[in-house]
Amino acid sequence: MLARQTSLPISTKETRFFDVHFHRGIDWYLAHYPRSRDDRPVGEVAPTYFASDDARIRISEVVPGARVVCVFRNPVDRVQSHYRLKRAYGMIPWNFEQALANDPELLESSRYATHLRSWRQMLGADRVLATAYDDLRDQPQAYVDQLADFLHIPRFTLTEREIGYVHSSDTMTHPRSYYRTRSAAIVADWFKARRLGHLVAAVKSSPVRKWFLGGGARFSELPPDVLLNLYEFFRPEVEDLESLLRRDLSAWKSPAGRSLATA
Repeated sequence: MLARQTSLPISTKETRFFDVHFHRGIDWYLAHYPRSRDDRPVGEVAPTYFASDDARIRISEVVPGARVVCVFRNPVDRVQSHYRLKRAYGMIPWNFEQALANDPELLESSRYATHLRSWRQMLGADRVLATAYDDLRDQPQAYVDQLADFLHIPRFTLTEREIGYVHSSDTMTHPRSYYRTRSAAIVADWFKARRLGHLVAAVKSSPVRKWFLGGGARFSELPPDVLLNLYEFFRPEVEDLESLLRRDLSAWKSPAGRSLATA
Protein backbone atom coordinates (compact mmCIF):
# COMPACT_ATOMS: atom_id res chain seq x y z
CA MET A 1 0.00 0.00 0.00
CA LEU A 2 2.83 2.45 0.82
CA ALA A 3 4.39 1.50 -2.51
CA ARG A 4 1.85 3.80 -4.18
CA GLN A 5 3.45 6.88 -2.65
CA THR A 6 7.00 5.76 -1.81
CA SER A 7 9.85 4.03 -3.60
CA LEU A 8 10.58 0.58 -2.13
CA PRO A 9 13.20 -2.03 -3.12
CA ILE A 10 12.29 -3.75 -6.37
CA SER A 11 12.90 -7.43 -5.71
CA THR A 12 14.09 -7.67 -2.10
CA LYS A 13 11.79 -6.72 0.74
CA GLU A 14 14.62 -6.33 3.28
CA THR A 15 17.97 -5.17 1.94
CA ARG A 16 19.68 -5.61 5.36
CA PHE A 17 22.03 -2.80 4.24
CA PHE A 18 22.41 -0.87 7.49
CA ASP A 19 23.01 -3.92 9.69
CA VAL A 20 24.58 -6.61 7.48
CA HIS A 21 25.66 -5.26 4.09
CA PHE A 22 26.86 -1.77 4.99
CA HIS A 23 30.39 -2.62 3.85
CA ARG A 24 29.09 -3.01 0.28
CA GLY A 25 28.59 0.73 -0.02
CA ILE A 26 25.76 3.14 -0.71
CA ASP A 27 25.73 2.39 -4.46
CA TRP A 28 24.93 -1.24 -3.66
CA TYR A 29 22.00 -0.05 -1.53
CA LEU A 30 20.61 2.41 -4.07
CA ALA A 31 20.79 -0.24 -6.81
CA HIS A 32 17.85 -1.99 -5.09
CA TYR A 33 15.54 0.89 -6.02
CA PRO A 34 14.01 1.94 -9.35
CA ARG A 35 16.20 4.27 -11.41
CA SER A 36 13.28 6.66 -11.81
CA ARG A 37 11.60 7.37 -8.48
CA ASP A 38 9.51 10.43 -9.49
CA ASP A 39 10.84 12.27 -6.42
CA ARG A 40 8.99 9.87 -4.16
CA PRO A 41 10.47 9.24 -0.69
CA VAL A 42 12.74 6.19 -0.53
CA GLY A 43 12.20 3.63 2.20
CA GLU A 44 12.19 -0.04 3.11
CA VAL A 45 10.65 -2.57 5.47
CA ALA A 46 13.46 -3.37 7.91
CA PRO A 47 12.46 -5.12 11.16
CA THR A 48 16.05 -6.21 11.89
CA TYR A 49 17.22 -2.59 12.22
CA PHE A 50 15.18 -1.86 15.35
CA ALA A 51 17.40 -3.71 17.85
CA SER A 52 20.66 -3.02 16.00
CA ASP A 53 22.93 -0.34 17.44
CA ASP A 54 24.97 -0.38 14.22
CA ALA A 55 21.92 0.21 12.05
CA ARG A 56 20.71 3.06 14.23
CA ILE A 57 24.08 4.83 14.18
CA ARG A 58 24.62 4.33 10.45
CA ILE A 59 21.14 5.59 9.54
CA SER A 60 21.65 8.70 11.67
CA GLU A 61 24.94 9.39 9.86
CA VAL A 62 23.99 8.47 6.28
CA VAL A 63 20.34 9.60 6.32
CA PRO A 64 20.11 12.15 9.16
CA GLY A 65 16.68 13.28 7.97
CA ALA A 66 15.22 9.78 7.96
CA ARG A 67 11.77 9.15 9.37
CA VAL A 68 11.32 5.84 11.19
CA VAL A 69 8.01 4.07 11.80
CA CYS A 70 7.93 1.45 14.56
CA VAL A 71 5.02 -1.01 14.58
CA PHE A 72 4.77 -2.67 18.00
CA ARG A 73 2.62 -5.70 18.72
CA ASN A 74 2.10 -7.91 21.74
CA PRO A 75 5.74 -8.89 22.45
CA VAL A 76 4.85 -12.51 23.17
CA ASP A 77 3.03 -12.82 19.84
CA ARG A 78 5.98 -11.16 18.11
CA VAL A 79 8.51 -13.57 19.61
CA GLN A 80 6.44 -16.57 18.58
CA SER A 81 6.00 -15.25 15.05
CA HIS A 82 9.69 -14.42 14.78
CA TYR A 83 10.62 -17.93 15.90
CA ARG A 84 8.27 -19.55 13.39
CA LEU A 85 9.74 -17.49 10.56
CA LYS A 86 13.33 -18.28 11.50
CA ARG A 87 12.60 -21.96 11.98
CA ALA A 88 10.51 -22.27 8.79
CA TYR A 89 13.27 -20.66 6.71
CA GLY A 90 16.01 -22.81 8.22
CA MET A 91 17.73 -19.98 10.08
CA ILE A 92 17.78 -21.90 13.36
CA PRO A 93 17.68 -25.63 14.21
CA TRP A 94 16.23 -25.42 17.74
CA ASN A 95 12.86 -25.83 19.41
CA PHE A 96 11.29 -22.71 20.92
CA GLU A 97 12.86 -22.90 24.39
CA GLN A 98 16.30 -23.67 22.93
CA ALA A 99 15.95 -20.75 20.52
CA LEU A 100 15.23 -18.32 23.35
CA ALA A 101 18.45 -19.43 25.03
CA ASN A 102 20.62 -19.43 21.91
CA ASP A 103 19.30 -16.60 19.73
CA PRO A 104 19.42 -13.21 21.55
CA GLU A 105 17.60 -11.45 18.69
CA LEU A 106 14.31 -13.16 19.54
CA LEU A 107 13.97 -11.44 22.92
CA GLU A 108 15.99 -8.32 22.14
CA SER A 109 13.67 -7.24 19.32
CA SER A 110 10.74 -7.13 21.76
CA ARG A 111 12.47 -4.70 24.15
CA TYR A 112 10.35 -1.94 22.69
CA ALA A 113 10.76 0.86 25.24
CA THR A 114 14.52 0.41 25.54
CA HIS A 115 15.21 0.63 21.81
CA LEU A 116 12.53 3.25 21.12
CA ARG A 117 14.33 5.59 23.52
CA SER A 118 17.60 4.99 21.69
CA TRP A 119 16.06 5.74 18.29
CA ARG A 120 14.45 8.91 19.56
CA GLN A 121 17.69 10.08 21.14
CA MET A 122 19.63 9.37 17.96
CA LEU A 123 17.23 10.76 15.33
CA GLY A 124 14.97 13.04 17.37
CA ALA A 125 11.58 12.21 18.85
CA ASP A 126 9.78 14.01 16.01
CA ARG A 127 11.33 11.65 13.44
CA VAL A 128 10.37 8.36 15.12
CA LEU A 129 6.70 7.35 15.05
CA ALA A 130 5.69 4.63 17.52
CA THR A 131 2.50 2.78 16.54
CA ALA A 132 0.65 -0.34 17.68
CA TYR A 133 -0.30 -3.26 15.47
CA ASP A 134 -3.63 -3.30 17.30
CA ASP A 135 -4.55 -0.03 15.56
CA LEU A 136 -3.55 -1.36 12.15
CA ARG A 137 -5.72 -4.42 12.79
CA ASP A 138 -8.75 -2.56 14.16
CA GLN A 139 -8.72 0.71 12.18
CA PRO A 140 -6.53 0.19 9.10
CA GLN A 141 -7.61 3.31 7.21
CA ALA A 142 -7.03 5.63 10.17
CA TYR A 143 -3.69 3.90 10.73
CA VAL A 144 -2.39 4.48 7.18
CA ASP A 145 -3.68 8.06 7.29
CA GLN A 146 -1.46 8.60 10.34
CA LEU A 147 1.51 7.07 8.50
CA ALA A 148 0.95 9.18 5.41
CA ASP A 149 0.84 12.38 7.47
CA PHE A 150 4.01 11.43 9.33
CA LEU A 151 5.87 10.58 6.10
CA HIS A 152 4.61 13.73 4.36
CA ILE A 153 3.03 11.81 1.50
CA PRO A 154 -0.53 12.13 0.13
CA ARG A 155 -3.18 10.08 1.92
CA PHE A 156 -4.62 7.13 0.03
CA THR A 157 -7.67 4.91 0.41
CA LEU A 158 -7.22 1.21 1.11
CA THR A 159 -9.06 -1.24 -1.10
CA GLU A 160 -11.23 -4.00 0.35
CA ARG A 161 -8.59 -6.55 -0.67
CA GLU A 162 -5.86 -4.64 1.17
CA ILE A 163 -7.97 -4.30 4.29
CA GLY A 164 -8.70 -8.03 4.33
CA TYR A 165 -5.14 -9.18 3.65
CA VAL A 166 -3.20 -10.48 6.66
CA HIS A 167 0.34 -11.83 6.38
CA SER A 168 0.54 -14.36 9.19
CA SER A 169 3.03 -16.95 10.43
CA ASP A 170 0.20 -19.16 11.71
CA THR A 171 0.21 -21.31 8.56
CA MET A 172 3.98 -21.85 8.56
CA THR A 173 5.41 -25.24 9.48
CA HIS A 174 8.74 -26.69 10.43
CA PRO A 175 10.86 -27.46 7.35
CA ARG A 176 10.57 -30.93 5.88
CA SER A 177 14.38 -31.08 5.97
CA TYR A 178 16.22 -28.51 8.05
CA TYR A 179 19.52 -29.02 6.22
CA ARG A 180 17.92 -28.69 2.78
CA THR A 181 16.08 -25.53 3.83
CA ARG A 182 19.19 -24.14 5.52
CA SER A 183 21.25 -24.73 2.39
CA ALA A 184 18.62 -23.01 0.26
CA ALA A 185 18.61 -20.02 2.62
CA ILE A 186 22.39 -19.68 2.36
CA VAL A 187 22.19 -19.78 -1.44
CA ALA A 188 19.36 -17.21 -1.38
CA ASP A 189 21.44 -14.86 0.79
CA TRP A 190 24.34 -15.24 -1.64
CA PHE A 191 22.11 -14.21 -4.55
CA LYS A 192 20.60 -11.28 -2.62
CA ALA A 193 24.05 -9.97 -1.70
CA ARG A 194 24.75 -9.77 -5.43
CA ARG A 195 21.50 -7.93 -6.11
CA LEU A 196 19.89 -10.99 -7.68
CA GLY A 197 16.85 -10.98 -5.42
CA HIS A 198 14.56 -11.30 -8.44
CA LEU A 199 15.86 -14.85 -8.97
CA VAL A 200 15.13 -15.73 -5.34
CA ALA A 201 11.64 -14.26 -5.67
CA ALA A 202 11.04 -16.29 -8.85
CA VAL A 203 11.99 -19.54 -7.13
CA LYS A 204 9.82 -18.76 -4.09
CA SER A 205 6.79 -18.21 -6.32
CA SER A 206 7.37 -21.41 -8.34
CA PRO A 207 6.50 -25.06 -7.60
CA VAL A 208 10.17 -25.58 -6.65
CA ARG A 209 9.39 -23.76 -3.40
CA LYS A 210 7.87 -26.92 -1.88
CA TRP A 211 11.29 -28.63 -1.90
CA PHE A 212 12.76 -26.01 0.41
CA LEU A 213 9.94 -24.48 2.46
CA GLY A 214 7.27 -26.12 4.59
CA GLY A 215 6.22 -29.71 4.54
CA GLY A 216 7.10 -30.41 8.16
CA ALA A 217 5.06 -30.57 11.34
CA ARG A 218 2.87 -27.67 12.40
CA PHE A 219 4.12 -25.46 15.19
CA SER A 220 2.63 -26.46 18.51
CA GLU A 221 1.12 -24.13 21.09
CA LEU A 222 3.45 -22.97 23.85
CA PRO A 223 3.19 -24.73 27.22
CA PRO A 224 1.30 -22.56 29.75
CA ASP A 225 4.37 -22.13 31.98
CA VAL A 226 6.52 -20.93 29.08
CA LEU A 227 3.78 -18.50 28.02
CA LEU A 228 3.45 -17.09 31.54
CA ASN A 229 7.20 -16.70 31.89
CA LEU A 230 7.34 -14.70 28.68
CA TYR A 231 4.60 -12.36 29.82
CA GLU A 232 6.40 -11.79 33.11
CA PHE A 233 9.69 -11.23 31.31
CA PHE A 234 8.23 -8.55 29.06
CA ARG A 235 6.01 -6.86 31.64
CA PRO A 236 8.58 -4.19 32.66
CA GLU A 237 9.16 -3.26 29.01
CA VAL A 238 5.43 -3.10 28.30
CA GLU A 239 4.81 -0.88 31.33
CA ASP A 240 7.70 1.36 30.31
CA LEU A 241 6.23 1.62 26.82
CA GLU A 242 2.86 2.51 28.32
CA SER A 243 4.52 5.50 29.98
CA LEU A 244 6.31 6.55 26.80
CA LEU A 245 3.21 6.31 24.62
CA ARG A 246 0.74 7.31 27.36
CA ARG A 247 -1.38 4.36 26.36
CA ASP A 248 -2.98 1.40 28.12
CA LEU A 249 -1.38 -1.84 26.94
CA SER A 250 -3.01 -4.19 29.46
CA ALA A 251 -3.83 -6.68 26.70
CA TRP A 252 -0.08 -7.28 26.31
CA LYS A 253 0.52 -8.19 29.93
CA SER A 254 -1.14 -11.59 30.33
CA PRO A 255 -2.59 -14.52 28.38
CA ALA A 256 -6.05 -13.38 29.48
CA GLY A 257 -5.52 -9.99 27.86
CA ARG A 258 -4.21 -11.66 24.74
CA SER A 259 -7.35 -13.81 24.44
CA LEU A 260 -9.58 -10.76 24.90
CA ALA A 261 -7.70 -8.80 22.25
CA THR A 262 -8.01 -11.69 19.80
CA ALA A 263 -11.73 -12.00 20.47
